[in-house]
Formats: sequence, structure tokens, C-alpha cells
Amino acid sequence: MQLAKAFFDVGLFSNQAAAHHSFWSERIALPFDHSLKLGGGVLQHRFQVGSAVLKLNDARDPLPTARGPIRELLVAHPDCQQVESLQDPDGNRITRVPSGHDDIHGLAVRLAVADPARSADFYQRALGCKLISPARLQAGEAILLLEQADSPAEQEQPLAAIGLRYLTLQVFDCDAAHAAALAAGASNGRDPVTLGSTARIAFIRDPDGTWIELSERASVTGKAV
Repeated sequence: MQLAKAFFDVGLFSNQAAAHHSFWSERIALPFDHSLKLGGGVLQHRFQVGSAVLKLNDARDPLPTARGPIRELLVAHPDCQQVESLQDPDGNRITRVPSGHDDIHGLAVRLAVADPARSADFYQRALGCKLISPARLQAGEAILLLEQADSPAEQEQPLAAIGLRYLTLQVFDCDAAHAAALAAGASNGRDPVTLGSTARIAFIRDPDGTWIELSERASVTGKAV
């Protein structure tokens, strides 16, 4: 799969937008970029992490809780001097690291998976990730860390639930990337749709149910959707 951006983005959902704004802007020191309406009472607030984006999806209606595979978000920051273990307003594990620490730039995630070998194989076949070690993969220049899950994730959990919910990969052709991922063993999350003139997106899911957005965003690819 050919990526249009070397770093993946990470999306979370919350009903505590004000508290999250303070946390990401002041405690983590991420610059706020802009907000956009996603429909269905969801407003997305976007924070820059170098070339990556932290996407805070502020939901109007109460969200369910669901323990997903994304168990930790690592955020590289040039002003960070040492590794800091934190929790965001919803209790998500957030680790702030110096830029370049353990080769992490932008955002990295730790996934709790039922079978690390199966997940490593999936991410190589379906998304073209590079295996660095049995528990570490590279998507473009971003890092995916695998750990053995202490309990299985809920396979049928919704995308919109409190917590760290999905990864976004920017691609040049959403439809082609979606079809190729399904052919390589991914589960279909949502079929491709066009969001005005902004992007064409689709969702797939990995063997543990992680939601992965494939986004053909005009501002990234440089071509109309």
C-alpha cells in the first residue's frame, strides 16, 4: 500500500471536549489546528504532532465505553526532555517522549492483540508495514507496538466510543487501498464514501477489531476527490 503521508494519525472520541482541549494544548503542548463538523453531532478538533494529527472527536450524544485494542498513545514532542507517563481526561494511557526516543516521531501506538505473530503478519500483508522486530512494525515512518492482550477486545465494538479508537492512514487512492486491504485479509469496517471536496474515506478492521481509516485527503494528495 502506497502511503501519501509517512505518519499515521490517531482518532479518539470523548464527551469531555473542554477537558481534552486543556490536556492536549497545555499539558501535552500540541498546537491546535482547526475543527470540522463530521455530522451526527460530532465535531472533530485537530491537533498537530509534527506531520501527524491527533483527532479529538467531540460527540454531542453520550458515548458508550468499549475496551479497544489501542491501549497506549505515545506522543513525540521536541520540548520533552524525558519520558512521561500520563492519563488523559478519559483515563487513556498517554506517554510523552522526546522526539526521536526509540525512533518515535509524531505518534506511535501500542496495540494489545490476541496473537502478536498473526497481527504482525496482517499489518505487513494488508498495509505494507515493515517488521522491525516481532513486537514492532513501521508504517511509513510511524511505529506500531504489539503486546499480548491480557483479555480479548470486543470484536463488535462501535467506532464511536470513549477512548483511543482508530488509526488513519493517508493514501493516494482510497478505493484501491480498501479493496487491496480486504483482499489481504482485512475486515470491512465501512465502504468508501466522499466527504464533499475534503476527502474520500473508508474503514477496515484488523484481526483484533482495531478500526483503521483509509483517507484520500485532497490537501495531502494534492488532487481532487
